[in-house]
Amino acid sequence: MKKPSTRAVLSVSGALALVVTLAGTAGAEDGRQGERYVSLGDSMASGPLIPDITGPVACGRSTHNYAHELARTLGAADHRDVTCSGASSKHMTEPQKLSVAGVPAGEAPPQFDALGVDTTLVTLTIGGNDAGLVGVAQDCFRLDPNGGKCQEEFTEGGVDTVARRVDEFAPKLAAVLDGIRERAPRARVLVTGYGDYVKPGGCWPAVPVLPSDADWLQGNVNRLNRVISEQAAAHGATYVDVFTPSKGHDACAAPKDKWVEGFVPTDLAAPLHPNRRGEENYARIVHEKLTASPTARSAGR
Repeated sequence: MKKPSTRAVLSVSGALALVVTLAGTAGAEDGRQGERYVSLGDSMASGPLIPDITGPVACGRSTHNYAHELARTLGAADHRDVTCSGASSKHMTEPQKLSVAGVPAGEAPPQFDALGVDTTLVTLTIGGNDAGLVGVAQDCFRLDPNGGKCQEEFTEGGVDTVARRVDEFAPKLAAVLDGIRERAPRARVLVTGYGDYVKPGGCWPAVPVLPSDADWLQGNVNRLNRVISEQAAAHGATYVDVFTPSKGHDACAAPKDKWVEGFVPTDLAAPLHPNRRGEENYARIVHEKLTASPTARSAGR
């Protein structure tokens, strides 16, 4: 058999080297190699009751929340998930007291402890607990269609107290975003909003909230999304809209289509929270934003 020429061997070797180099370069350019990722946030991000649990049980942190799904898609070099159910903006810098069924279960460290100068990517979902939206939704539960409108219970002197709490969250979020930048100056920061929880007019009794209350509740979720979007833009972060793509996947949808559960879940997930399908889709949406947005791809933005 004729031996291949030295020139042919070098040519093949060179071609292989070029392929490897180009593949490595492409991975680096789209941010899929070597990310040192920290995920911060509340129960929308932690994925309570979605198997499998990781970290403190009381945090309800799932291995299939959007952060874990995103980290797997990116092939992140390091992922520190400190999301925790019940977290509010103050728990970025303060410990969070934890409990299970009312029984004290220790505390979670301040979420900002996970950040460092080596952090290259941060995702954040926060604000729902600052505004108390889940608790308000629970108060809107109505089995009697002739029951009083719950929004009236949250109106004082003609002022919507939930909307007021949403607006008061703006400076808190501003401080959180500035705090991230201070601790992780090289990181790309993506801040998600909240999804579509109930369709216009609701779907009583499947989701036992009166039609006007359903619109009022989702209206305040949308108000919170506007606050988050505005503060993200003002503080060098990228806003990720999960509301628009989640339309038609609210708690009123068929079990196979819904991304969030109602008062009585039809999937393994907490009531009034995303299910695994929702978390997977949120991860997809965040990833699309991360790879498509010039702002998200620029260090320090």
